[in-house]
Amino acid sequence: MTMLPIITAPDPRLKRTAKPVARVDDGLRKLMDDMLETMYQAPGIGLAAPQVGVLKRIVVLDLSKEDEERRPHVLINPELTWVSGEDVTYEEGCLSLPDHYADVVRPSAIELSYLDRDNETRTLEADGLLATCIQHELDHLDGVLFVDRISALKRNMILRKLLKAKKSDTTPSADPAHVL
Repeated sequence: MTMLPIITAPDPRLKRTAKPVARVDDGLRKLMDDMLETMYQAPGIGLAAPQVGVLKRIVVLDLSKEDEERRPHVLINPELTWVSGEDVTYEEGCLSLPDHYADVVRPSAIELSYLDRDNETRTLEADGLLATCIQHELDHLDGVLFVDRISALKRNMILRKLLKAKKSDTTPSADPAHVL
């Protein structure tokens, strides 16, 4: 498997909208495997294709703990079909915004449809951290970062710090406990 470079903010590529996948083939399966390996090594619990420079509607995630068997999810062309009316706040981080965290409010439960690795249509109901992680990654497919969901003051502070780190080429490492 190949480790893929993760794009860090601020970068205009993270603000672009991903295109639907027409067909799941072996090339796409290899990309998803590479994305999973990249996510595990980063380490994180979720990764969207635009974060590795691929403008396709693909998300990988795995909420298993380090000492547990891996339980990866691969979501192709995911679409929310239902969101709860109840919200929850969770401290989010992101592999594309290393070492920066903020409380983000999102629906507490969701349902979505997607294609799996075998091009089969599936549905998934999720709540808690899984629902938050899925919504975070789906945002990436639409060019939305978690900092776009917080106050402008805090967002600008985080983006200025990331820009400064990029200029000095000292991007910090991410804490896997909060990185989506």
